Amino acid sequence: MAADTPLWTPTQDRIASAPMTAFMKAAAAKSGAAFSSYAELHRWSIDDREAFWSLVWDFCGLVGDKGERALIDGEKMPGAAFFPDAKLNFAENLLKKTGGGLAIVFRGEDKVERRLSWNELNALTSRLQQLFLSLGVREGDRIAAMMPNMPETVAAMLAAASIGAVWSSCSPDFGEQGVLDRFGQIEPVVFIAPDGYWYNGKAIEVADKVRAVAEKLATVGKVLIVDYLGTSSDVAATIDKAAALEEALEPFAAKALIFERLPFSHPLYILFSSGTTGIPKCIVHSAGGTLIQHVKEHRLHAGLLDGDRFFYFTTCGWMMWNWLVSGLASGATLLLYDGSPFYPDGNVLFDFADAEEMTHFGTSAKFIDSVRKAGLKPITSHDLESVRTISSTGSPLSPEDFRFVYDGIKTDVHLASVSGGTDIVSCFVLGVPIEPVWTGEIQGPGLGLAVDVWNDDGKPIRQEKGELVCTKAFPSMPIGFWKDPEGKKYHAAYFERFDNIWCHGDFAEWTAHGGMIIHGRSDATLNPGGVRIGTAEIYNQVEQMPEILEALCIGQDFDNDVRVVLFVRLAAGVSLDEDLEKRIRARIRTGASPRHVPAKIVAVTDIPRTKSGKITELAVRDVVHGRAIKNKEALANPEALELFRNLPQLAD
Repeated sequence: MAADTPLWTPTQDRIASAPMTAFMKAAAAKSGAAFSSYAELHRWSIDDREAFWSLVWDFCGLVGDKGERALIDGEKMPGAAFFPDAKLNFAENLLKKTGGGLAIVFRGEDKVERRLSWNELNALTSRLQQLFLSLGVREGDRIAAMMPNMPETVAAMLAAASIGAVWSSCSPDFGEQGVLDRFGQIEPVVFIAPDGYWYNGKAIEVADKVRAVAEKLATVGKVLIVDYLGTSSDVAATIDKAAALEEALEPFAAKALIFERLPFSHPLYILFSSGTTGIPKCIVHSAGGTLIQHVKEHRLHAGLLDGDRFFYFTTCGWMMWNWLVSGLASGATLLLYDGSPFYPDGNVLFDFADAEEMTHFGTSAKFIDSVRKAGLKPITSHDLESVRTISSTGSPLSPEDFRFVYDGIKTDVHLASVSGGTDIVSCFVLGVPIEPVWTGEIQGPGLGLAVDVWNDDGKPIRQEKGELVCTKAFPSMPIGFWKDPEGKKYHAAYFERFDNIWCHGDFAEWTAHGGMIIHGRSDATLNPGGVRIGTAEIYNQVEQMPEILEALCIGQDFDNDVRVVLFVRLAAGVSLDEDLEKRIRARIRTGASPRHVPAKIVAVTDIPRTKSGKITELAVRDVVHGRAIKNKEALANPEALELFRNLPQLAD
């Protein structure tokens, strides 16, 4: 396919029916301007943020008291305040739909399947709300959950938000220290955990871990054990202050929920950075900022409609879980999946899509790449007729995988590669359903977000690589970091590089089409000879080779410079011989540039990654340089780091 030809172009009918198009007409009526393109709409959304965000509130039907002002101190970052007079409740907005239609469809691999109607979700949330109040939970208290992605987790979060408590979660595969590194900082009053979970067809018991964690969370007054394996009562009996959730709920019959309407900036979530350079940062997000940003992204950028079937493959330790559950606010049915996306094989999520008439299929770039490398072609094995959008995030989606989505999964689908992060619990750049999709490019900046790419001198650049920045305040900026009263850590994380400018830490580039390419984290970029190189450009080349399953690249300090070192995990039966090394280097030289060619190529049997599946370049770089890794608990496979220690190949 020619480089100047889009992979996909929406039909006129699809454009006409898109919520983005309806919003554009509403924006034109509000502003008195005519918008002939998405770029023009985006420009208005950042030039008149007060009018834009006020329109989002109205267009998306937020429930609450909006107040008179949409923005004060708008030029301060941090310091701006959106909807300073507003009062709302996050849970009220997610539970405004009622009736017998489905709110949640849940699958725990092939072991568990459950369905909850909107009325049943409301009832479960009501009973949890009453339980929390009986336990003395009050506005601002923290409720922490080490939970699978299952209906009780969603209902418990909604119950917490309904009374103004602050929710924080991680997944049950975290180690004891990883859980304590997170929840130990925020002093929860209630701790929620399962009796175990299913993964790869096996029952994984967690009673010992839950007991050890609960003993060290001194502020916890109650531990609630959710039934997943059928042993919650037995597990609860072995843990101090614990009760099986079903038994704890017995005294409470469902009744009308109480929704405490609180300020727009009231804390809703505490999320955790997943880095390996120290204990995780505790990032506090507001109810109003999270809600208005998510409904904007869902309704306008994802094109989510009432009654859609909305899926994202995620755990409760990744911000995409928080993003997914907000789909309830648009009246969508949540499709929850917990477990391995490759059990019993790589078709399981596509089976789920067909069985439940999924409309939005969300996953990671790594999953798409793994499906391609496994030789699967859902386009021939599955119907997928209902799927309108396929969304990818977690790491940059390679051009090869962009093409595979259309060649191997579905030809007529909106492929929305998105990028943002835990820091903003949302996206800076994402899908635009009324625009074409180009190979390797994220379609555009989010409405209301003044996204740009700057060079080291703080000057905007086009079609060159630089720092991803946001030059104006936006609602989903964190309230701050937990226990950072003067905001010093918060300021250092995002505003130290450029004054009054959010510097995100991504290495990015605008394209000729007004889209964006993310080249990886800027703190993991390579600097051989002082020239900055993004690691994603190397991965895009070598991971197309059938001999290579996965790659990781670092810059090694060597001989008063930095040299590029490429680690490769090879396919079965493949060895890294001189011929393969030569072909790898040739591929990178012609596909990227001579500067990208690694000085050293080393074969390894495993590559370390975080719990959310991201490879950890910085941790490997630290191991190679003999530096301590302070937060191994953030890793899914910390033992893999030892494969990179004291390698003789890197000594000369």
